[in-house]
Amino acid sequence: MNEEQLHAMRHSLAHITAAAVQRLWPEAKFGVGPVVENGFYYDIDLGEIKISEANFPKIEKSMRGLIEYGDDFERIEMPIDQAITWAKENNQPYKEELLNDLKRSGTTVAKDLDINELGLATDGESAVETVSFYKNGNFVDLCRGPHVANTKDVGVFKLLRVAGAYWRGKETNPQMQRLYGVAFATQEELDQYLEMLEQAKLRDHRRLGKELDLYTMSPLVGAGLPLFTPRGTVLRDIFAQYSNQLRQAFGFEKVWTPHITKQALYEASGHWAKFGDELFLVVSQETDDKMALKPMNCPHHTQIYASRPRSYRDLPVRFLETTTDYRDEKTGELGGLSRVRSLTQDDSHVFCRSDQIGDEINNLLASARELYGSINMPLRVRLSYRDDSDVYLGELPLWESAQTQLKAAVIANKLDYFEQDGEAAFYGPKIDFMATDAIGREHQVATVQLDFVQPGRFGLAYTDNEGNPQTPVMIHCALLGSIERFLSVLIEHTAGWFPFWAAPEQIRILTINDTLQDYVDEIKQVLDGVVLMKPVKYNELRYTLDDRNESLGKKIREAATWKIPVQLIVGQQDKDGREVSVRTQSGEEKVVLDQLSDYLLGL
Repeated sequence: MNEEQLHAMRHSLAHITAAAVQRLWPEAKFGVGPVVENGFYYDIDLGEIKISEANFPKIEKSMRGLIEYGDDFERIEMPIDQAITWAKENNQPYKEELLNDLKRSGTTVAKDLDINELGLATDGESAVETVSFYKNGNFVDLCRGPHVANTKDVGVFKLLRVAGAYWRGKETNPQMQRLYGVAFATQEELDQYLEMLEQAKLRDHRRLGKELDLYTMSPLVGAGLPLFTPRGTVLRDIFAQYSNQLRQAFGFEKVWTPHITKQALYEASGHWAKFGDELFLVVSQETDDKMALKPMNCPHHTQIYASRPRSYRDLPVRFLETTTDYRDEKTGELGGLSRVRSLTQDDSHVFCRSDQIGDEINNLLASARELYGSINMPLRVRLSYRDDSDVYLGELPLWESAQTQLKAAVIANKLDYFEQDGEAAFYGPKIDFMATDAIGREHQVATVQLDFVQPGRFGLAYTDNEGNPQTPVMIHCALLGSIERFLSVLIEHTAGWFPFWAAPEQIRILTINDTLQDYVDEIKQVLDGVVLMKPVKYNELRYTLDDRNESLGKKIREAATWKIPVQLIVGQQDKDGREVSVRTQSGEEKVVLDQLSDYLLGL
């Protein structure tokens, strides 16, 4: 089954869900019901009635009855005024609101609500004159389609969850119930997906983050503002160091910028007009300056570049900064480390000549591949282009040139890629790296972005070989992206069993009794002399000693609960034989003490 057929199938199931809910609760009022990844949802207003998972079996039973009856999906065209009358007569105020907005504003509303995905069609910028409905059985819904021919053609499905959702995403609007379902062509595909969801629950980074003592949240600090413990900070620092190390090998230099800035900086960059409502504003008691906590770093780096004259011989200029930014995300969208208000980015920016773009992108692509290869996450690339909307800055020829160069670099590096319109940054197209985790989920991680816009807006320049001023090209890159979000992916990918080189506690020494201290001291001397060089260079192994008067079995179970990758078990026989028992996820083996250093370097 191709993507278009899957989309029609899932779209049809959204309608069948609404029809089943209406059959059970005739007073139901409906919002929108689009297709989403792997399934669909429908926004429903049932007044005081609350849908829970306990209701799912009877809703699914009603859905299966509608499917088995075998109604055709029938398309009906209707003038907009007649459609508005239909919405009033059928007590559907949300549909009435959409129709009135479409009558007044046409595609403006369509773009705001992604109405084409929801099924409403518009042409040009004019108001809508005619809309379409789809009818299956007694249920009629405002929709453009497409749908399957008959309700029997919708494959297999399961309702998954229900959540609150404000109408049209605005907190001042009524809150509806968003009923989610998944749908696939075959039962085997559905079963595989449901098994993946069960695995995802076991790997949930919010649960593991608490169990492994990696981070915490405090209501006194605020929602979306994670606090990292010593163990979690080790993870942050190791991967930040790794990212810096990879980029410094290609000539990047560290810079530092303050966490607050004047509003004027973001007005000049274009971020204020685009993201002004996502900024935390800062009030000065000393001056009238309008300030904000920085939401990104690129405008600051342009000012470092602009701080002195640049020649073509100076380029490329490469800056990196791992720093925390702040965005006023909606409270309802925050979740663990996946979506936060304080996000730490391993940010970097290159200012270069147009003839240097290819080499610079190649360096960054190589860095991303090495980093994600080290944690066994296969990568593919999304080439994120602009669409035909007016939300982007810069002239179209510059965009076309940028998109062509990015695609050429990806092809030259023999990367698996796909292209998607509408996913670009407002200032330029992107290469977005999509990493697949251990249970088959895909996550957008690293990004490389080409920017022909901001250098011009800030008046950045360099002199060419004839002494003429030229505008540099700006390349944005983050290998980890948001470190917080990266760690949420890493925790779930590894299920908390981090690679040896990254584990907060790499080794735990477990003694069988308390008479072995002299031999334990020898083992510590070996561990203290181990210098790991790859993938991150650091000089000290992170190990602890468990010499409590407890059973060895209990000590081993506790070390496994903490997901410590290497346990060194030391007993009298080990001391006598000048060896140590090494326990890992792969099993247990004896290692001679003189070879322990080489053994650990091979992990």
